[in-house]
Amino acid sequence: MWYLCGVDTRSDDVVELLGRVPVFSALERDDLERIAQVSVPRAFESGQAVFREGDASDTCYVVRDGHARAIRTHGDGRTITLASFGPGDIFGELAMFEDERRSATVEAVGAMSVVGVLGPDMRRLMSEHSDIAMKLVVALGRRLRETNERLSRQSFQTVQSRVAVVLGELVDQAVAEGRDGRDVQVVATQADLAQLAGSSRESASRFLAVLERAGVISQGRGRLVVHDPQALKQYVF
Repeated sequence: MWYLCGVDTRSDDVVELLGRVPVFSALERDDLERIAQVSVPRAFESGQAVFREGDASDTCYVVRDGHARAIRTHGDGRTITLASFGPGDIFGELAMFEDERRSATVEAVGAMSVVGVLGPDMRRLMSEHSDIAMKLVVALGRRLRETNERLSRQSFQTVQSRVAVVLGELVDQAVAEGRDGRDVQVVATQADLAQLAGSSRESASRFLAVLERAGVISQGRGRLVVHDPQALKQYVF
């Protein structure tokens, strides 16, 4: 069960949080304040599902603190990580436009607090303020194009390139959260990295061992630390 946390969704920090979300970044402050006024603070415990694949799609979420991951489970029981989210990231955003079923499960990785916006409230705002709808459609279109371009690049990259890119993105996320640019601990398991990079766990593990021997990373007991983020670029082709 999700539970409320002590956050005033009309406060300046929530408006600023929404303004950092790429989908909302083109909106004027007045529009961000309107969205903040209909948002609801929620918090989740580690491992708790925000929503599950097949659930009704009625709310989108912006991560305030903590992390989450999107996963899908195959019929044979295998779980695949599709994406990871940190502070300032949005997920479930299609709920702003439609009530389709969720295409994946999103669960908290450690304690997490979010700001949720109900789809019906968002659609009412877009109906009353057409410029909000226009800017959101443009932003979502841009995000879809960037995703397609990334997938296209990945199709021509080696496993080590894809894993290095994913590690670099996780480091960038951690630095954006205020961590130092060296000795950065990333929030992902070997299995998560492999799945995010579209490779087998064995292939990803072999490359991580190469990085460890080179002193670029260290790993153990469920933790992975990137000591030299710049060195990752040497493995991207």
